[in-house]
Order: sequence, then C-alpha cells, then structure tokens
Amino acid sequence: MAFGVKVKNIKTKNSYTIESFFDAIKDKEFTAGTPSLTKHGMATVITFPALDSQNQVWIMKSGFGKETQKFSIQKSTQAGMDNVAKNAALDSITGGLFSVGGMISENTKKCEKLVDATAKELSEMNL
Repeated sequence: MAFGVKVKNIKTKNSYTIESFFDAIKDKEFTAGTPSLTKHGMATVITFPALDSQNQVWIMKSGFGKETQKFSIQKSTQAGMDNVAKNAALDSITGGLFSVGGMISENTKKCEKLVDATAKELSEMNL
C-alpha cells in the first residue's frame, strides 16, 4: 500500500463488464453503503457513498478488454464528472495539500477499512 492509497484486487469466476458487474451487485447492501454506477472522466466506475471529497470506495475494472474477471477496490477521491475538475483545482490552489489531507484524515482510515470490507464482501458473493 502506498501512502494514502489502499487497493484490494479480487478475481471473479465469471467475466463481466463494469456495467454487468454493477448489475450483479447493485441489490446487495455493503458495509460501505449502496453501490452506484458513476461516470468519471472517460471511465465508468462503481462507487459507494463518499465519506468526504477525498475518501470514497471505488470498484474499477482491471486489465484490458471489454470483459474481465479482475476488479480493484480502492480508496480514491470523490468520483463524478463535476468532481474531476473541482478536485484538480483544489489540489492546484493548495499546492498539493488537498491531496495530502486525503492521506491523513480521520476518514482516510475509515475508508481504508471500507475497502477491505468491500473486497471481502465481494469475494463472499462467489461471482
């Protein structure tokens, strides 16, 4: 784990696109909350309710190709088209201190635990 970054990888039995994976998990209640499909820049990711603008659990497709059996669960900044520019601007204005805050806040530890819990819950679903 790099400083302020938490990533867990899982492998599923079946192959999924990010959208079909979302369909498979959308009705399950996770410790991190209810999953949502979120457009973030050029990518689509599965997100859970953000703890703050710097701490949110994401599920991203790993590897290349439309379908995969590998997904990464990670702590990241709040996703969404509006947040891409906002987070970049805050980081620029604060000379990087905005990002540093996301590595040391109280919510950081909480979010890292939610990454672990989400990875465990997904693995237990036997997808």
